[in-house]
Amino acid sequence: MVTQNSLNSEPTWLTIIRLLRWDKPAGRLILMIPALWAVFLAAEGKPPLPLVGVIILGSLATSAAGCVVNDLWDRDIDPQVERTKSRPLASKALSVKVGLVIGAISFFCALILAIYLKPLSFALSVAAVPFIICYPLAKRVFPLPQLVLSLAWGFAVLISWTAVTGNLAIATWLLWGATVFWTLGFDTIYALSDREDDLKIGVKSSAIFFGKYAAEAVGFFFALTSVLMAYMGFILSLNAIFWGALVLASIGWLWQYVRIKKPDLPRPIYNKIFSENVIIGFILLAGIVFNN
Repeated sequence: MVTQNSLNSEPTWLTIIRLLRWDKPAGRLILMIPALWAVFLAAEGKPPLPLVGVIILGSLATSAAGCVVNDLWDRDIDPQVERTKSRPLASKALSVKVGLVIGAISFFCALILAIYLKPLSFALSVAAVPFIICYPLAKRVFPLPQLVLSLAWGFAVLISWTAVTGNLAIATWLLWGATVFWTLGFDTIYALSDREDDLKIGVKSSAIFFGKYAAEAVGFFFALTSVLMAYMGFILSLNAIFWGALVLASIGWLWQYVRIKKPDLPRPIYNKIFSENVIIGFILLAGIVFNN
């Protein structure tokens, strides 16, 4: 746990790392995974290595920019939430000016990487920016802000797929839908840990919107993810390795649903369950990679 004393003695570079959330790799990896799903599927398991590098670095730059934007908008809200009160802008360990500069640098890095991509991919990268910027605002006015985040996540699939093929196919949209519903599922789990604080502040979330049916909503989202993944696998004629990975992933999602149905789970448990989706995502990625 980050304490006030540790914040006071923390070097600036480490504070910047915390602002970018590079000290918490789960959130960075969970954006990178759908992008890698798409690039390997679109390239039939053999994408150019430079493109894979661009996708990895691009997802890191984009998620970093999103984190900075989120913390800039929420710097007055985060101090009221137990999980976020020690964030650099909330705790004033970094100034707003520094946050703006770091955010601009992150977006610039993402822009430079996007120039490497095909024209449609570049256009989709630009189209994703309003979703990244508006997500923190959505939680103030929109009952399902996790949907905005999910749509932002979905761009990772569209950008990566078109970076290989230059166009969109039915399988692309199925993978996009699977990614959107997967994100809705795991981010609703994430929101469950903040539900009490969000209710006090007046911030909206899918965990609050679905109320006592939040676990059922998560189960439904994960079920749709499995169905869309299966339909995509059928269309692309993927082999038994992919199907085995999908079965394992579906079992993992079912186990998450069973656990979040239990009342009064400690907050850290929700975060642990959220992080398990990184493992599930990599299981599916392995199934996609070794399919070929």
